[in-house]
Amino acid sequence: GMRFSRYELLSRLGAGGMGEVWRARDHDLRRDVAVKFLPERFAADPARMGRFAQEARAASSLNHPNIVTIHEIGETSGLPFIVMELVEGRTLREVILAREAAPLSTRRLLEMGAQIAEGLAKAHAAGIVHRDLKPENVMVTTDGFVKILDFGLAKLLTDGPGDAQQW
Repeated sequence: GMRFSRYELLSRLGAGGMGEVWRARDHDLRRDVAVKFLPERFAADPARMGRFAQEARAASSLNHPNIVTIHEIGETSGLPFIVMELVEGRTLREVILAREAAPLSTRRLLEMGAQIAEGLAKAHAAGIVHRDLKPENVMVTTDGFVKILDFGLAKLLTDGPGDAQQW
């Protein structure tokens, strides 16, 4: 029930090395979103702050159906945050583990692989390398679309593959 700006935190969705993700309600636009907060203990660390901002910039520069959409970056009470689309569904890891109970068809596996490849191709065409692609950073939505999440370790290629540098 905590509120900041136009958002109300509803429930914690998960946590990782770079922050906690919450389901929140955007009261202005009347929609649910995901809000990722950098933990307070990291907010004073310039390197971690840089990676957090890098994730927001990298993902927000991309517009593709297989890449999570970033809506806003900000700070509240000294905590930086990223507001992004709320992706309803399961991680690719959960889908893989559920396969034992209900095997996926070869066609469905190829469709998901193609969607991941299309999202990565868009990022690579923009000079962005994800560098942390794993089943936990890929969501499969309830309607079957694949969304790539978490660009926190991304690198921007400036002039070519040999000139990669972290943002």
